[in-house]
Amino acid sequence: MTMTTSMSELTAPASWRRISTGDSVVAIAERAALGTSARLAVWPPENLDGALAAVDDVLAALDRQASRFRQDSEISWIHRSESGLFMLSDGLAEAVSVALAAAEWTGGLTDPTVGDALISLGYDRDFAAIEPERHEPAGAPVPAPGWQRVSLDGPLLRLPPGVRLDLGATAKGLGSDRAVRAALAAGGNRGGVLVSLGGDIAVGGTPPRDGWPILVADGPDPAGSSRAQHVRLPSGAVATSSITCRQWRRAGRMLHHIVDPRTGRPADGPWQTVSVAATTCADANAAATAAIVAGERAGEWLVSAGLPARLVSHDAAVRYVGGWPGDDGGRIDVPSGTHVYGGARPGGVRWAPRGLCPHCRAIGP
Repeated sequence: MTMTTSMSELTAPASWRRISTGDSVVAIAERAALGTSARLAVWPPENLDGALAAVDDVLAALDRQASRFRQDSEISWIHRSESGLFMLSDGLAEAVSVALAAAEWTGGLTDPTVGDALISLGYDRDFAAIEPERHEPAGAPVPAPGWQRVSLDGPLLRLPPGVRLDLGATAKGLGSDRAVRAALAAGGNRGGVLVSLGGDIAVGGTPPRDGWPILVADGPDPAGSSRAQHVRLPSGAVATSSITCRQWRRAGRMLHHIVDPRTGRPADGPWQTVSVAATTCADANAAATAAIVAGERAGEWLVSAGLPARLVSHDAAVRYVGGWPGDDGGRIDVPSGTHVYGGARPGGVRWAPRGLCPHCRAIGP
């Protein structure tokens, strides 16, 4: 059995930038984080400084635990050991448990064993460092070995040879969930908090009247575009998966980061963007990614899961399912319960914590 050791000194986080909205009730700040952007909105405004410090701690810990792009991360250390039995930190144990539970829930449409598939396609470093175009072709497709081959018993991870983990289908959602709890606690559980990590949004506490206002879009589309919509989120989370924002070209072929675990190739279904609402951001994150991979079956799967969702096709047609509002400014009411927290059982997988643990854009109320 191998026990993971403490990581080296953290890289200093980027500075937060305060955003003026002309509203004295809510304070908003944002910064770069985890290869994307982080945005925090709180009320009352005097809670902002404590919330920023709390969110910094959460993001630094998640990056140290689960980033496959940091050589000093816990998961990179495990990968260098290639296989064996590992004693994980509580944070990484939770992250792996959430990823495995998501894989079980989605029937393998998300799968944390896609690490080698992404590397073969060229996603082998932080996205900002990837060359957008190269003449050489990508590597051969590498289907995922399968989440069932990974065993997690409390903090003990058994990783077989030839399996490399990537927690991208759930990690940002998990980070938003953790950050909301931490920010609320820093403010004495008074007021309300919204956290967005690259558009994966979680809210907590008391929301503004009618819910937090959210702009859901593929990217920098104008608000009047048929592919952008304002909605209100009183509680829970909204996450968006899209093939449009992380793309690169190899030998003339456009690739993206959402991989079909069954083939090892980028998902090629009819949807370019899917937004899902759920009780937790990790649930929403997993469901949105699974819907992109599911293709034609996505709507049926989301309805069966009872999740409100908004699906945008490659020709900009928009489909609403599960109670997602069709009107601009509509309110999203999320179902109760979680599918990803509490563990999965691919042969005895259960996480028992020793301690509690720009697709969408949040805008001012």
